[in-house]
Amino acid sequence: MQLPEHDPHLAEAEAARARTDLRRQRWAMAILALLALVLAWRVMAPVIWPGSLHDATARPRAITPRGDLAADEKTTIEIFEAAAPAVVHITTGVRVPRFGAELQGTGSGVVWDTKGYIVTNYHVIEEVANSAAGRLRVRLIDGTEYPAAIVGFDPEVDLAVLKIAAPPEKLRPIPLGTSEDLRVGQKAFAIGNPFGFDHTLTVGVVSALGRTVRTPSGSFLQNLIQTDAAINPGNSGGPLLDSAGRLIGINTAIYSPSGTYAGIGFAIPVDTVNRVVPELIRHGRRPRPGLGVLVLGDAVARRLGVERGVIIQEVLPDSAAAKAGLRGMSFGPAGEVVLGDIIIAVDDQPVESFEDLRSILAQHTVGETVSVRIIRQGEEMEVAVTLEPLAH
Repeated sequence: MQLPEHDPHLAEAEAARARTDLRRQRWAMAILALLALVLAWRVMAPVIWPGSLHDATARPRAITPRGDLAADEKTTIEIFEAAAPAVVHITTGVRVPRFGAELQGTGSGVVWDTKGYIVTNYHVIEEVANSAAGRLRVRLIDGTEYPAAIVGFDPEVDLAVLKIAAPPEKLRPIPLGTSEDLRVGQKAFAIGNPFGFDHTLTVGVVSALGRTVRTPSGSFLQNLIQTDAAINPGNSGGPLLDSAGRLIGINTAIYSPSGTYAGIGFAIPVDTVNRVVPELIRHGRRPRPGLGVLVLGDAVARRLGVERGVIIQEVLPDSAAAKAGLRGMSFGPAGEVVLGDIIIAVDDQPVESFEDLRSILAQHTVGETVSVRIIRQGEEMEVAVTLEPLAH
C-alpha cells in the first residue's frame, strides 16, 4: 500500500486558518469582556458615583441643637470670664547701644488692686531692673497699654510689683484664695500669654505640693505648687486659679528639656505672694528675715562629721536666736570644741544645707514666729524663734 505524498501548500493553509480562528476567538472574548464591563458599570455606577459631580440644589445642612453645656464646662467658662480681666500682658525692652538694638521680652501679670499695682515674676522684669535703658509696658484685656514703673522686687521668691497709671474703673483685681489647704488632685486653671498669645487658658490639676526648683541663677525656690496645666514661656507671672476662680499661685517656671511645656509647671503659693507683695508696695523691698545667727559653711560642717543640717557658729547678742535660747559653738573644760546647735528643719521643712535654710526663711516675713528643729548634743528638740530683719 502506498502512502499519500505530503502537500506543503495544504499544511500552510491549515495553519493560516488556525491563526485566523484564534484571532477571532480573542476578539470575541474581548468584546464579551467589554460588554460585561459596560453592564457592570450600568448596574454599579448609581451606587459608586451617584449622579453628577455637581448638584444645583445643594444647601447648608440643618444645625443639630447642642443642648446645655456640661456642668464642668460652665464652671471653666465662668472662671475664665471672671478672671481674664485681671490678667495683663507685660512687654519689656532693654536697649543695647553697643549693637544698636533692643532686647525684648514678654510675660504675664495680675492686677493686685485698683491703685494700679501689678504683680509678676522678678525674672520677667529682671533685665529692665538691672538696666538704665529699659522700658516696661502693661496691656490690659481691652487692649489699652500703659508704661509701667518698677515698685519693688524680691529675687529670693521671684516676685515683683509694677505700677501703671490706669483709671481705677479699668482695673479688676484678682480674687485671692489660700494655698495652705491645697490638696493634690484639685483642679487648676492657668491664664497667661504664652508665646505672646493673649489670655490663653489651660486646665489641669495640682500635681504636687512643696516642690523645690533651682533657678537659672543657681538659687532655689522653695515650697512651690506643681501643676500639669500647660505653662509655656510667656505664662510667667500669670495666675494659677482654683475651681472657685481664686488666685492660688503665680506661675513661675516649667520643667522641660526643650524649654516648652512638658507636663510639669510650678507656681509660687499665694500665701507667699500675699505676705511679700504688701512689703514691696510699702518699702520697695522686703526686709530679709533671719534668726540672728552666724553659721558654718557646709563644707566645714561635713568635715566635722555633720552630714545634714546647718551648724550654728555664733548667736548674735540680743538677737531673736539669743532670746529663744539657741546656742553657738564653744570650748569645753579641756579646750575641746563643742559644736553649736544643728538646725535640721524650720516649720517642718528639712534643712540639709545653708541654701535650704536661706530659701526657707525667705518664704517668711519679719515678725513671724517659726519652729526651729535642732540637734543639741545628740538630742532633737524644737525652739520657737520670732524672725528679725537681717542686717544689710
